[in-house]
Amino acid sequence: MKILRGTIFGGIAYFLLGWVVYGILLMGFLSTNMNQCAARSDGSMVWWAIILSNFSASLLLTILLKWFGAKRIPDGLKIGALFGLLFALTVSLSSWSMTTMYMNLGALIVDILASTVLFAIIGIIIVLT
Repeated sequence: MKILRGTIFGGIAYFLLGWVVYGILLMGFLSTNMNQCAARSDGSMVWWAIILSNFSASLLLTILLKWFGAKRIPDGLKIGALFGLLFALTVSLSSWSMTTMYMNLGALIVDILASTVLFAIIGIIIVLT
C-alpha cells in the first residue's frame, strides 16, 4: 500500500512540478536553446503518455526509497536527487549524443539540474506520504 500511495502522490507531484518547472519557469530558456523541430505543440501533446511517464518514474523512485529504507526528509531529498541526477544524465547525455535536441551545452546542463531538483522534491513528497 505504501508503494501505491508513494506512486500516486509522487506522480501527481511530478506532473504539477514538471509543469511549473518546464512549462513556466524554464519554458523561454529551453525554447530558445533546444531544437523545436520535433516538439509537439501544446494542443497536440499526448496526455496519457505524459501522465504514464510521470507515474512510472514515480513508481521507480518510490521503490528505490523503500529499498533504501528512507523515512525522513533528508533521505527523500538525497535519494531523490541522486535518482534525478542519474536519470537525467542517462536520458540527456543519450539525447545529446544522438540527436540535435540540445542546441548548446548550457541547455543540457540546465535540463539535468532541473531534473535533479525536481526529483529531490518528489523524493521528499514520497517520504512524507
